[in-house]
Amino acid sequence: MKISAIIPTFNEEDNIIAAIESLAWADEIIVVDSFSTDNTVALAKSKGVKILQRNYEYSASQKNWAIPQASYDWVFILDADERVKDNLKKEISKIKNIQPKNDAYWVPRQNHFMGRKISFSGWQGDKVIRLFNRKKCHYEDKKVHAEIICSGSVGKLKSPLMHYTFKSVAHYMEKWDRYSTWSAQDHLGTSSPNLFHFVVKPAFRFFRDFILKGGILDGKVGYIVCKLSSMGVFMRYVKIQEKFKN
Repeated sequence: MKISAIIPTFNEEDNIIAAIESLAWADEIIVVDSFSTDNTVALAKSKGVKILQRNYEYSASQKNWAIPQASYDWVFILDADERVKDNLKKEISKIKNIQPKNDAYWVPRQNHFMGRKISFSGWQGDKVIRLFNRKKCHYEDKKVHAEIICSGSVGKLKSPLMHYTFKSVAHYMEKWDRYSTWSAQDHLGTSSPNLFHFVVKPAFRFFRDFILKGGILDGKVGYIVCKLSSMGVFMRYVKIQEKFKN
């Protein structure tokens, strides 16, 4: 069993070297770049990996385009702000050395924000399918939080993928604005939003994540995470309203 690892990038010069090095166990590493304007491509080339470039539409589209470019049927997807640590590497290596029992594998993800591990705030239990057989799997055509659709069996890995989602406030707010726009496109219905969408849904999201899902236990950073999440719901409906006006 051989594995092709794919890293989608755009202006990830701060992350790309560490991301590539955490995939040293893979049989092939492909960086799929969206025409970065920083040193991402040059740094990736210095590590001897395969470079492909394509204009970015949205995450699922980019990944579904990249997967057929891989040399091997088994694929591992890694975002540039994620890292494969030793325990996960060992677990994947065990699968490589046997005939896999499943066609895809869920990988738990440990999220970090503003330099702190987030244990609650609605982020607990986060998991993603990242190791899969491309003959049986593809990403759903969804702009935000698209998951792998697998026609075969799906197993679970125990070791977490590290996710360092925060570079700076400016970077996060740029990403937050982009994702709220895509979320609006995914949720666009046949009628414009009302006060329920602008008031109740954001308030409930904050209450759910901060109180029901324990964000208060993550302290000040947990409050920020939950507040940004609720603001994202609010902005989703503001942008849906804007589309209806236009």
